[in-house]
Amino acid sequence: MSRFLPLTIRFVNGGTMVVTTVAEAKTALAGTWKNKEAADYLEAVRLVDDAIAGICRPAIAFAAFKKAAAQQGLLKPARPSAALTMLDELWSRFKAPPG
Repeated sequence: MSRFLPLTIRFVNGGTMVVTTVAEAKTALAGTWKNKEAADYLEAVRLVDDAIAGICRPAIAFAAFKKAAAQQGLLKPARPSAALTMLDELWSRFKAPPG
């Protein structure tokens, strides 16, 4: 089981990748991004490398990766899980009607 919730990245060239670990984040950072010179991208690269080397907490590196991907518009919106959809349907059935 992965440590982080899955992020789907859609690269500039149209390819996609699901990222759930710091190692996968490193692979994704090597993909085609809009701006590999952006400060947030460079910080994500540094923190992911540091996490792999054991000198940075993985959660911090993954958060930096997610931030960089979001700022470059590469995060594909996530759909609610099947379980959450079922709970929403149950809730709507038992919710009292307004009035």
